[in-house]
Amino acid sequence: MKKISKFGISYRPEINGLRAIAVLAVILYHAEFTIRGREIFTGGYIGVDVFFVISGYLISKIIFTELNASNRFNILNFYERRIRRILPVLLVVILTSIPFAYLYLYPSGSVEYSKSIIASLFFISNFFFYSDKIAYGAEAAILTPFLHTWSLSVEEQFYIIFPVATLIVYKYLRQYLVLLIMIAAILSIELAYYEISHDPTRGFYLLHSRVWELLVGVLIAIIDIKIGRNHHYLLHQILPIFGLILITYSYIFFNEATPHPSYYTLFAVLGTGLIIFFSNKKELVGAILSSFPLVGIGLISYSLYLWHFPIFSFAYIVSDDLSVLDKMSLIALSFALSILTFYLIEKPFRNSNFISRKTLLLSTLTGAMTIIFFIEIKGDGTLLFKIRLYCL
Repeated sequence: MKKISKFGISYRPEINGLRAIAVLAVILYHAEFTIRGREIFTGGYIGVDVFFVISGYLISKIIFTELNASNRFNILNFYERRIRRILPVLLVVILTSIPFAYLYLYPSGSVEYSKSIIASLFFISNFFFYSDKIAYGAEAAILTPFLHTWSLSVEEQFYIIFPVATLIVYKYLRQYLVLLIMIAAILSIELAYYEISHDPTRGFYLLHSRVWELLVGVLIAIIDIKIGRNHHYLLHQILPIFGLILITYSYIFFNEATPHPSYYTLFAVLGTGLIIFFSNKKELVGAILSSFPLVGIGLISYSLYLWHFPIFSFAYIVSDDLSVLDKMSLIALSFALSILTFYLIEKPFRNSNFISRKTLLLSTLTGAMTIIFFIEIKGDGTLLFKIRLYCL
């Protein structure tokens, strides 16, 4: 019997498995493991693009399923679910990082760190990192502990705009919904291609050249709802394998020199789309992705994504010569902290029966204000933590 969520959507373990291979690729990319002097997973950053497609699919399926069932969509409940999903763990990771920033960052790095935290709390860190011209693939990028929050900002900006735009189109232009989404996706990928030769950093960080990836997931969700996914046995056996090949090729053969996001990004985006639409537990790829280890990693993938980057960042700040054993230890630490925050923070906060809306808002506001209280940027470029006052 299929598990059905409270949104009327069947649980698909293979999507959690897809999340797992996405976050593992990102982690291995930042770990910079090498074989015979050649770095492996040079395209692991593409895991973020896989996440974008998955997010577009899942979020839009919730929205359109609710609209089709009742012709209404509770946008306040939607944003509450986003807050429950995103903010509590983010606040915990930020708060945990503050003592390490206090100990290891120089004044100039402290100012950058402080500004990036404030930007991440308001989900505008992609604008912040673009304005600072920090190239994601640059050697010094790993020394910016919260650089990875740029992707959260892109998603949250999409979550703010897309539901409102969808409600307007659904009410007045419903018959043109798919056409308008397709036009928006095509315009976005063309803008991404334009940015490659004009301002690659802007193209990398900002929503206008990323939204097409999320909209591919949206289109898959619409097709799924309208016509379903089970149509041709042979396609369900072959196309998920082809999709996995496209994603794996991107992970291994892309590198910092690959124009991105661009037409090249279609490899991973289309590969993800093929797996989402055609995979199931009865075919090879779906069975692999539905395996217990990958589903387990997929469940903690958000916490894992948040924890791994600052852990690696502070490790590289302390020492620029990390051994393979050091890196494996950092990955193990990332997993341990992710499991803890998944069970102690993520699951409780996502359960509205366990933590009420009032408690959610009070706790997240308290967490955000505590972070701001502990961080003060002085005019001379010194990061002053209030804890210093207590130590005097």
